[in-house]
Amino acid sequence: MTANGSVRVRFAPSPTGSLHIGSARTALFNYLFARHQGGTFVLRIEDTDLKRSLREHEHSITRDLRWLGLSADESPDAGGPFGPYRQSERVRLYEEGVQRLLREGHAYRCFCTQERLDALKDAQLARGDMPKYDGCCAALGLDEVERRLAAGEKATVRFRVPPGDVTYHDLIRGTLTFRSEVIGDFIVKRTDGGYSYNYAVVVDDLGMKITHVIRGEDHITNTARQLMLFRALGVEPPTYAHHSMILAPDGSKLSKRHGATSVGEFRDLGYLPEAVVNYLALLAWHPSDERELFRLDELVEAFTMERVSRSPAILDVDKLNWLNGVYIRGLAVEDLAERVELYLSEAGLVFQPVQREVVTAAIQTSLVTLEEAPKYAAVFADEPDVASSPLLAVLKAPGVADVFELLEEALAQFNGEYLTVEDGRAVMHLVAGACKQRGLKGKAIYMPLRVALTGRDQGPELFYLVAGLGRGRIQARLAAARRLLSAA
Repeated sequence: MTANGSVRVRFAPSPTGSLHIGSARTALFNYLFARHQGGTFVLRIEDTDLKRSLREHEHSITRDLRWLGLSADESPDAGGPFGPYRQSERVRLYEEGVQRLLREGHAYRCFCTQERLDALKDAQLARGDMPKYDGCCAALGLDEVERRLAAGEKATVRFRVPPGDVTYHDLIRGTLTFRSEVIGDFIVKRTDGGYSYNYAVVVDDLGMKITHVIRGEDHITNTARQLMLFRALGVEPPTYAHHSMILAPDGSKLSKRHGATSVGEFRDLGYLPEAVVNYLALLAWHPSDERELFRLDELVEAFTMERVSRSPAILDVDKLNWLNGVYIRGLAVEDLAERVELYLSEAGLVFQPVQREVVTAAIQTSLVTLEEAPKYAAVFADEPDVASSPLLAVLKAPGVADVFELLEEALAQFNGEYLTVEDGRAVMHLVAGACKQRGLKGKAIYMPLRVALTGRDQGPELFYLVAGLGRGRIQARLAAARRLLSAA
């Protein structure tokens, strides 16, 4: 921990693509741990891969984090006392660290060509040995190093791996030990002037006073190298926690062939951020009770690293769909109306402001994702086509003409083109009462009205249709149904 005892964690994505759902869970675990501990959540951009790192990807990542509600306390946008927060802006700090390692004998110049290194690797593999650098340049004298550099020879800088095991306690996986003899002296600065991932991360974590590193298990093999560097620099390393990966339902690595894999894709498909966050938290983290529904603030209160499992997490879209449906049904109608508006307009479904809440309320219980809104809302816009439909027989039932007349009489008692949901209920209550007096009931009332108004035998409750279709459209559709009956 820092001098004041506060927890500091970081999420450090590379801006080489969209925010993967697995990376989003890493960000979430860091965020929850920091907030639970009253600490600081840092967003650091690891953009040293200049060919693949694009600022547009950085903007996409930060936008997705904001959408999830995971706001960083320190970041390239927010600033902070330990910046810069982009690796591309920290080159001076990396070079200072390299010079210190060279000066103190923890690193050395290596002039081995790629051809020699490839030949060395091939020979080691042929013998059945694990490939590692053989220390060819480890004992070069300072005079020879300077002579060769002056002659224009290219050199990397390698860290001198100390003998002995490297042991550390992982908050999720317990005590882990690595044998340094199988690692080999590794590169910290390349011939092109760039700095290795393991080295740059250590300099960043040290400079940003990171106390806990929470990341995926694919980084476990990097940890030994990073611990060696921290100790060479004379500082205590952070505490590490490596969570499991998210796998596909078949247990394989999650990929595009399994469907959506990025936060942006799930957002575009109509998943709510609340549901995505809730779902990601439950992948490998197990609450102390049987609860499954958690708001973000409730997750902050409940989250502890002790309850994160080391077992692989399996992406279960059915579970995510269930959660998303629950959250959709829990939204206020006004809120849901705003969220589905884009999906409706893109499908060419534009409703009057007075219609919007009626249509939204009508489809709310049917939605699993927001993307489905046009499919269910189309009933309020599509013209019925009953003439060539088997449903035409429904309109020929006895008493249908009376039911149409009773609906029009009930509508006449209310003002306005569109009704509220409450007025729609009142209209249907009047129709039901009048039909009962005439001995009409059940399907004799409701099915003919549904078919006449929508051309379908399923859909929203009739009071929603009465309220949301509009007086003029209802009258036109009843008139069209009457013409079909008279022509039959």
